[in-house]
Amino acid sequence: AITTKPSGLSGSAMTLIKEQTASSSSTISFVNGTSDVVLDNTYLIYVFKFINMHPATDDQSFTFQGSTNTGSSYGVNITSTSFRSYNQENDGGSGLGYLTGYDLAQSTSFQRLGQTVGNANDESISGELFIFNPSSTTFAKHFMARNAHAGYADYAGDGFTAGYFNTTSAIDAIQFKFDSGNIDAGTIKLYGIS
Repeated sequence: AITTKPSGLSGSAMTLIKEQTASSSSTISFVNGTSDVVLDNTYLIYVFKFINMHPATDDQSFTFQGSTNTGSSYGVNITSTSFRSYNQENDGGSGLGYLTGYDLAQSTSFQRLGQTVGNANDESISGELFIFNPSSTTFAKHFMARNAHAGYADYAGDGFTAGYFNTTSAIDAIQFKFDSGNIDAGTIKLYGIS
């Protein structure tokens, strides 16, 4: 295992738990107790780092959802908030705003982490997703994410998402996918933070 100290978390250490690489994959799942995945009370904080996730289909959102039954189903109630900034390559448009269509209110839908990701050879999305105390049976499970992505309309996007799984059951699996089409390529690494 690789142990490093993440920025902004003094005294903390990150331990690499599992790395998965997509190759025309419909989904990538991390299920506690399967294929050396740990997603339980071993760590209070888990972080997924997604690197150059490239969709097979143009103009897609990169999404995730949790499971309370070791991946038999993904559809935990989520309440969330999301905003982004963007700037076009030709400087023809830019902005900063709340994304009403990307937040969730007690929804079992997959949460969008980044949107309008292009499928051109140089387009992808990268970022990180933190999940706090997923094995708690007392509290909702908070998460926060940030990403950088190359959009289908030739722009750079900077996305922010935060929210919680509204359940007191333990979250023991996380699945990632694009809204439509396969994950053509990309790597996701799961770390535990102590």
